Amino acid sequence: MAHYTPSVVVLLPCYNEAPTIARVIEQFKASLPEARICVFDNNSRDDSAALAAAAGAEVFRVPLQGKGNVVRRMFADIDADIYVMADADCTYDASRARELIKPIVDGTADTVVGVRDGKKSAFPPAHVFGNKLFNIVVQRLFGHGLRDIFSGYRAFSRRFAKSFPAHSERFEIETEMSIFMLEQRIPYLEIPMHYGERPEGSFSKLSTYRDGFRILLTILRLFKESRPFAFFSIIATMLALVSIVLAFPVVMEWRDTGLINRLPTLILCTGLGLLSGLTFVGGMMLDSLARTYRETRHLRYLNVPPRS
Repeated sequence: MAHYTPSVVVLLPCYNEAPTIARVIEQFKASLPEARICVFDNNSRDDSAALAAAAGAEVFRVPLQGKGNVVRRMFADIDADIYVMADADCTYDASRARELIKPIVDGTADTVVGVRDGKKSAFPPAHVFGNKLFNIVVQRLFGHGLRDIFSGYRAFSRRFAKSFPAHSERFEIETEMSIFMLEQRIPYLEIPMHYGERPEGSFSKLSTYRDGFRILLTILRLFKESRPFAFFSIIATMLALVSIVLAFPVVMEWRDTGLINRLPTLILCTGLGLLSGLTFVGGMMLDSLARTYRETRHLRYLNVPPRS
């Protein structure tokens, strides 16, 4: 039987990466000479696209702004057996790309995450704090988590790429990938990878507070959609507690005097109690729908052939 060689593609999201794009392409060519190098230009205002084409990469234009929109186009437009995704700013170690894809070639994982490891100067303090905080939040909400849910250096099997329902628009896309992987129990591995400092002329596109808030909303949205019973149970419990606290002085007054003078408060407590019950029941009903949707997505994942 002839030896099967999987097709590999390197996907590079690009937005004003002129200082580094050619160097990154050459590094991946040296590491994975058999791979296609595809650069997805996201409205760059410099010479990134022209430099990428001159360096031998295939250049695709993505007019919708945002990394999430770029990733959606990447997975939809490119067919390969193995996908490698990395930022085009020279911060990730392209020389270890073959190590990143090896578990997928061997069939032991469907996605491999390069956990960022480097000097403290390569990580802004606010980003370090946010990364640790969101890793803990994901672990608490979903029962298990990753060491680095925001890593942009990842390898995927064809099965993952073609079944991942990308909805995010911007930098919350890595969070959505991580939660999809955890929710569907897709086999994955994490490999520590050196993360370098940005070269001169390169700058981070991530806004610490704006994108951090969007990431938090994405985590809560995915928690609501994948585990609605837990989500709405928390809300129902909070409503019930508020109702009990407000009702306590009304009940004590009725016990002592036999009168209810705080009628508006009583009405409010009753309304909150009813709303708590409705929220709890709604969570139970939505949980059944979420289970069906989760099983449907998993069947879609299983139905995608592992090879193109």
